[in-house]
Amino acid sequence: MTSSVTRTAHEVSTRALAWLHAHRERGALPADVTAELGDPNGVYKPLGETALAASIVLREAVAGSTELRLARELVDFCWRQFREGDMLYERQLRFSLMTDPLESYAPFARTGLRHEALDVLLAHTSALRSVRSAESVPNRRLAVANAARVVGLDRGGRAYDWAALTRATWLGATPEPWLIDWMTGYCVTHTVFHLTDWGARPSGLPEDLADYVSTWLPVWIDIWAEIEQWDLVAELMIVGCCLPQPYCTSADWERLAGAQHADGLVPRDGDPVPDDPDERFTDHQHTAVVAAVAGTLAVSRTLGGTARHL
Repeated sequence: MTSSVTRTAHEVSTRALAWLHAHRERGALPADVTAELGDPNGVYKPLGETALAASIVLREAVAGSTELRLARELVDFCWRQFREGDMLYERQLRFSLMTDPLESYAPFARTGLRHEALDVLLAHTSALRSVRSAESVPNRRLAVANAARVVGLDRGGRAYDWAALTRATWLGATPEPWLIDWMTGYCVTHTVFHLTDWGARPSGLPEDLADYVSTWLPVWIDIWAEIEQWDLVAELMIVGCCLPQPYCTSADWERLAGAQHADGLVPRDGDPVPDDPDERFTDHQHTAVVAAVAGTLAVSRTLGGTARHL
């Protein structure tokens, strides 16, 4: 069973990564873009997500030499799009309360790409009461805390009250699991991602939450797989790889592999995939990202991998 999971997860993640690499120019920032970013979710945020996936591939180091090269090229491409950190610096300087420059910076810092002026600015802004008190939903506050940890702004784990941040989330209340909805499902996945730094720290998930997720995760995966919500399914499969005792099943991986297209595209849902190349990329980039992360972590965990920090 383990060898089957490892093989299929590797195939899915390899194809997804290659698809992201092959179409990376479709996700480039417009030439006239500025730090104001009229539509941050349009291109800016997906670039950061692509960098995240590539950084996890590099961190885990369980892919082949070709995949590691593609991952490094993707990170470097995204870094150039952000003008080697200058755009993130300008955005943080102009909009002190925004957290996306820090969050976008984290995967680059994870792979050794640093911006000296941004490091200084983030060290200043992250200590401000105004910034630390900015209101956001609970799993987003965990996202900021984890990004600060990756970048090195958490003062040895003393900068954030992880227990309080955790218990403020939906998952932290260990609620009635049958009342979960689509959006809450995404909140649950990201709570786990940030507590464990995308599987690098499985012990970061409190024991009672690990038990709760371990019990209900198979049900949630089945529910959303049945209605072909592949993006959320892949995110939930990442969650399985983040648990202290990983949950990775051959059936889940065969099901996701069956949804993946021959060129590596992973559809976000069961709707028809358009023929237009740009629309295909825009609509399904995120699912390729999460599939690449899920497959990489599944290979690492089934092979007994532990945290690898670059």
